Amino acid sequence: MIAVNCSSVRDNLIKYCDTAVRDFETIIVTRKQGENVVIMSESEYNNLLENLHIRRSEKDYQRLLESVAQLKHGGGSVRDLVEDE
Repeated sequence: MIAVNCSSVRDNLIKYCDTAVRDFETIIVTRKQGENVVIMSESEYNNLLENLHIRRSEKDYQRLLESVAQLKHGGGSVRDLVEDE
């Protein structure tokens, strides 16, 4: 996480946008008055929203965590996709 002030962002917006996208870095824009603002890549934002959506259903979230744990410990199998004719 990088914290920068508004003046720096104004002078270097492209640099901070590139850093957010290229390095998956979250940029906190600090402000003297008002709340701070966050710059992040769209993919990170979408991932965050997806995770929030999953957490709304605790049962589904727990199933997801169990599935990830199984895969990490060698569980799961590879299957071919079969198209309906």
